[in-house]
Amino acid sequence: MSKATEQELRALQAALAAEHAAVYGYGVVGGRVGKDRRAAARAAYDAHRARRDSLVREVRDLGGQPVAAAAAYALPFPVPDAATALRFAAELEDRVAGVYADAVRAATGQRRREAAGALREAAVRAVGWRGGSVAFPGLAERAGADGTSATPPPAATP
Repeated sequence: MSKATEQELRALQAALAAEHAAVYGYGVVGGRVGKDRRAAARAAYDAHRARRDSLVREVRDLGGQPVAAAAAYALPFPVPDAATALRFAAELEDRVAGVYADAVRAATGQRRREAAGALREAAVRAVGWRGGSVAFPGLAERAGADGTSATPPPAATP
């Protein structure tokens, strides 16, 4: 296996692990969000399941053994209500976007296009949950601790 293929396989395995965590996380989100957001949570859950299943096939196609899902995942903060469920959903999408940003760097061809599409989808879902965007979705080094841009926006000009 070439070094490039090994890098691509590692990136796909990381994306698969992130998708496993997102599927688990949306189980938590779906149980906490209000009725008005349940359809969005279900759609995100289904999207992550589909990406997960696709990645299992991709990893196998590259000769790898797909990483298994954990029995449970530690949440980054308690999620007792709908407001924190929305924050958690945005966090899930930010984390997934970060992993796909790495996959974009490691992959080539169709796999790179798929990773870029997954990054875009995660960023759009994060905006929907958060109600706003970040400057560089998927690039944690460009974001502040609260998920907002570390660089202040330019001042409005008269």
